[in-house]
Amino acid sequence: MSDGVLLTEVRERVGTITINRPEKGNSLTVEVLRGLMGTLAEWAKGEACRVVVMRGAGEKAFCGGFEVGAIPTDAGHENAAVFMTENPVEGALAALKDYPYPTIAMLNGYAVGSGFNLAMCCDLRLAADHVRMGIPPAKLGLVYPPDGLRQVVEAIGMARAREVFFTGRIYGPAEVREMGLVHHMMPAADLEKAVYELAREIADNAPLSLKGIKRILAMIASASAFNASDREEAQRLVAESFMSQDAREGQAAFLQKRKPEFKGK
Repeated sequence: MSDGVLLTEVRERVGTITINRPEKGNSLTVEVLRGLMGTLAEWAKGEACRVVVMRGAGEKAFCGGFEVGAIPTDAGHENAAVFMTENPVEGALAALKDYPYPTIAMLNGYAVGSGFNLAMCCDLRLAADHVRMGIPPAKLGLVYPPDGLRQVVEAIGMARAREVFFTGRIYGPAEVREMGLVHHMMPAADLEKAVYELAREIADNAPLSLKGIKRILAMIASASAFNASDREEAQRLVAESFMSQDAREGQAAFLQKRKPEFKGK
């Protein structure tokens, strides 16, 4: 099935979701995110899809993140707060992470920004040896939402997550491998075959085992969940960053391809 920007297919209990915007680096839009949420919700109702493979169209990008120019840095306080507490990026990431069966990110190119987070929400990550990964909110003057931070911490650990977010670096293949950001790396020509062999191997296992193990692992990870006060403070910090002068400067600098001049305001 295809709706243009998102391609979906289920074959032999393996579902594939392809972000189909190669001319835009497979960047995320509201349309893509809503399609992702809808597809995962539909598949989760039944038992036909026991593994999900996330990928990007073409050979250059898995996902380039949410379009920077669409970030609402000039919105009023109310709009910024709504965007951060009910926005489709968080909804799509949660839908992928909470899918009842295992998920695999096929990193056929760079994964940056929300695309990095999208990969981290998958249970397993296999990458081509030209992969580049990173998440740069600090270079855009933004505070990353708490759920996104937690998803990355769960995937790569607190120590690695601190470096990734504090530096905002885009890591090359050698660093991606050394930091353990992916489970396996291989030549691009071998990636698709390896991903689907792994997906079919997993899909052949007992469905109750797959769902039960994934659910218990999620319960273990949720032991560090925020309390209400923590979440309220975190959401305030995120909303304030979206309304800051630094966020507007970071957005402008990115679009103008220059180094930002942050003022801490």
